[in-house]
Amino acid sequence: MVTANAETAQTKSTTAEDTLKRKSRDAGVISGGHLVARALRNEGVDTIFTLCGGHIIDIYDGCIDEGIRVIDVRHEQVAAHAADGYARQTGKLGCVVTTAGPGCTNAVTGIATAFRSESPILHIGGQGALTQHKMGSLQDLPHVDLMAPITKFAATVPSTERVADMISMAAREAFNGAPGPVYLEIPRDILDREVDAAKAIIPQPGRYRASTRSIGDPRDIERLADLLVDSERPAILYGQQVWTSRAEREAVALLRGLDVPGYFNGASRGLLPPGDPHHFDRTRAAAFSDADLIVVVGTPFDFRMGYGRRISAKATLVQIDIDYRTVGKNRDIDLGLVGDPGAILGAALAAASGRLKQDKRGARQQWMRKLNEAEAAATEKLLPMLKSDSRPIHPYRVAYELNQFLADNTIYIGDGGDVVTISAQAVRPRRPGQWMDPGPLGSLGVGTGFAIAAGLAHPDKEVLCYYGDGAFGMTAFDMETANRFGVPYIAVIGNNSAMNQIRYGQLAKYGEQRGIGSLLGDVPFGKFAEMLGGYGEEVHEPAQIAPALRRARESVQGLRRSAVINIWVDPREYAPGTKNQTMYK
Repeated sequence: MVTANAETAQTKSTTAEDTLKRKSRDAGVISGGHLVARALRNEGVDTIFTLCGGHIIDIYDGCIDEGIRVIDVRHEQVAAHAADGYARQTGKLGCVVTTAGPGCTNAVTGIATAFRSESPILHIGGQGALTQHKMGSLQDLPHVDLMAPITKFAATVPSTERVADMISMAAREAFNGAPGPVYLEIPRDILDREVDAAKAIIPQPGRYRASTRSIGDPRDIERLADLLVDSERPAILYGQQVWTSRAEREAVALLRGLDVPGYFNGASRGLLPPGDPHHFDRTRAAAFSDADLIVVVGTPFDFRMGYGRRISAKATLVQIDIDYRTVGKNRDIDLGLVGDPGAILGAALAAASGRLKQDKRGARQQWMRKLNEAEAAATEKLLPMLKSDSRPIHPYRVAYELNQFLADNTIYIGDGGDVVTISAQAVRPRRPGQWMDPGPLGSLGVGTGFAIAAGLAHPDKEVLCYYGDGAFGMTAFDMETANRFGVPYIAVIGNNSAMNQIRYGQLAKYGEQRGIGSLLGDVPFGKFAEMLGGYGEEVHEPAQIAPALRRARESVQGLRRSAVINIWVDPREYAPGTKNQTMYK
């Protein structure tokens, strides 16, 4: 038991230590942790996501002095996903800080997700003291070796004087070409040591970066303009990089200025509002089969594009990407441009302006009418599932109700397998930046970190995350973190008590009696929200989905606690891609 005298002595000791620290700073010395915070502030970082550990606490102390918000979570995977989500929502460098050993390894999935999604985040990791190198210190691991394959840059900071300099070096790499994560390991004695502030290398904000808004070769811009002007049946697909580079204005202007149908994947969903005459989403396969010109902007020819094989060989194919290595990978192209999507699209529109002849404009308006008719037919075909009254609830009905429920300011997050695939066919975000999904790594568990990040980045917006029940179980406890930091959100769960995207292929391949390892228990997740002081509800009837969502919205706004709507969906229904196993082809 601690006595009053002991408490008083401890308080005096702490006060004395604080006084010594202040005197040290006043005397012109600065610790490694405070250099980290100062360098982060120089990079425009206003928030770090972390889980505490003894190796990294001096960074927290520095963040207090620099006015950087510290968001502490319950699992480092969530911290990494939140840093990724914060980068996606703000366009700035995201930052996750983890302790050594398991702190770093727990964050690996989040860093790998950011790597495949081209999201710029700085991962700062702790390490044992250099004086204990190779001696078996607590939580010692070869972090740099471990992180190198899933980052653009990974290094150890060798001295306190180099802390800020190496943070600026890592940050530059995060935005070099296609954005991505970077990693810095900082040993504990490097962080704790105090050095003469005058001798520490602290780059000045705004003085060590070059412009990245390149259009590439101007002759290629003219070639692209010629192709756009001469085409009768063009189609454009906008991918993740269009939003990452904040090129929505130029992207939309080109579609409207040249009467081109636009298709969208990843974070580019929402660049155009539903109902816009240039917005298409159900006819991409048909368009890519019949178009005479296809322009793919900011998305690779990976499994989502059938490695390029789903694009007609008869069409002229143009690829625009920030990363030179992506252009022409997996599929031959007719023209490749490397540079900033917004700069390239804006320059191409300027070069094509006033050159589109009336007969060409008439031909492509007829082309868009044909695609619109096909869109209407595809929607009509989906309607029986979207409006199904079947029990258990059809998963397409959930996606339909979610789309009806979205407000103009709702950020929609998909976290799961079929959950993302099915909702992509029905959910149409109303504004740019309001769609988030795991990206090409296909990570489950991103939703909670993304929701926290979205709420912190945009406190004026509503956040809704649609989870599969498997995904929800991975990171749900950090819903308490969302509540604690005042960013509650609406969690909707499509609950089929299974990892259904995997289960389908398993049953199809091995038979009904050999479906093991893919079933989960029946969990009434609505009670989870109640445990955290929020609203929860179990939904078994299709007609109750909309009222339950409204009650969740009212509760989040009133109680300032997250709500969970647990919707029991039919485990025998699957997304078309799941049934065709297209993710593996």
